[in-house]
Parts: sequence; C-alpha cells; structure tokens
Amino acid sequence: MKALWLVSFRPIGKSKINDSYQNIFVDSVKSLNFDIKFSLTQFDEPNVREFIMEKNINHKFVNIPKKELPEGKKYSNKLMLDNALNQFIDEGDYQYLIFSTADIIVPSNLFKVLSKIKEDKFCAFIYPNTHVTNGKIKNNFWPHYGIDLIVFKISKSDAIKFKEIIKSYHQYDWGIIENFYMAAAEVLNLKKFNLFKFLNVIKFDNDFEAFVEDRTWQIKAWNENQKYFLEFLKENKLSKLYAYGSYYYL
Repeated sequence: MKALWLVSFRPIGKSKINDSYQNIFVDSVKSLNFDIKFSLTQFDEPNVREFIMEKNINHKFVNIPKKELPEGKKYSNKLMLDNALNQFIDEGDYQYLIFSTADIIVPSNLFKVLSKIKEDKFCAFIYPNTHVTNGKIKNNFWPHYGIDLIVFKISKSDAIKFKEIIKSYHQYDWGIIENFYMAAAEVLNLKKFNLFKFLNVIKFDNDFEAFVEDRTWQIKAWNENQKYFLEFLKENKLSKLYAYGSYYYL
C-alpha cells in the first residue's frame, strides 16, 4: 500500500514559530510506518526546496511562479490538487490520496485505523481536532473550525474522474478547502467516515504576523472562493449548503 500526500509549505526562515510547526509535521509523517510520497506544489516560497532535501522526504516538487497566478494571489489549493492527481494517475500505484495542512501533528495510528474501514473506497477525516493557540490546548471536544487532514481511498479511475470534475473549478488563497473536498467526495460517490473517536489531530495556530494574512484578507479570499464553489456545486447538482451551512456535510 502506498499514499500520496498533498501538502504545501510556508516560507522557511521567515518565522521561527512556523518553521517549528512544519518541522513537527514532517517528523510526525516520517514516523508513520507506511510508504508515503509528498506531492509538493509551491508558489515561490523561499527555502522550501532546501528544507525538503534536508528532511530527506520522498517527494515530487513542483513550483508555480506567483506571476502565473491572477494578480495579487499567493497560492492555489486547486492547482496543488491538479498536480497531485496527475501524479496519482501517472504513477498508478497509490491507494490513498491525502490532503493536509503543514501545521498539524499527524496521529501515529492513522493507517492502522484506516485499514479497519471495510470499504473499497472512501473519504475519511478527523473533526474536531485539538487546537493549540499560544502554546495552550483548547478543549478537544469543542467543534473548532477546520478539517486539516482528509484521506481519500480511491482507484486510478476515481482519480481520473476527480480530475475531470475540477477542470472548471477555481480556488485561490484562503478558504473553502474542506468544503470543496467534502463536496467532491459526494460527486465521487465516496462514503464519509469521521474518525475523531479513534484519531486525534493536533492543530497549531500559525504565526500570521509573519505574513500579510489578517482576518480581513481571509474573509475577502473566502468570499471570492465561495463564488467559485457555488458554480462547482451547481455544475455537479449538489446542495448549496456545502457553501453556506456550518459544516452541513458532517
């Protein structure tokens, strides 16, 4: 069994806090007893390539220059997914496609729990996570926003369909990521499993002061991405509640 892990890293060397979280994330993945390859799509973030090489990560690295994005945009999770699906299809020997952020600690029993799901294909996730803010753990039974680890067990033919349904979809910068993945799982006819009773994801708050990503920027990006997402939902005949409901899809 093999897993392709879709992720992107923040600039290295700009914030000691963020660098530390990304180090912790990589180490938690490397400690898993599983054949994992990272599908990395970056957008001119400095020092990431060197960081990856230093950490000795099995990976495929793609850089998309920011100048190729719409003016003012910094990154795109849709383009990251495009690259990962191309790799999944072309290499053809993966069973899992995993999306995560790079500011979490991945539970050590992840694949043990996944192996117990008796479905040929599925979408699994962990919600809520255990949120860490300013070094303090918030209560892990409260539904904090964000799904930061999503696992698709799919075939090559499923990946080809996944690639097809996102051809006209757009997403840039922050927001609507997990909403989209959960809606895509419905299009792919995947049964969903929330594994929070068996797995604990620790989520760190990033050092946003190191970047121009305040709450105003997040809201603007979210609203723009919601418009793209509503078009995707209409095209695939899915409920608008994926875009409006507070985690309606759970």
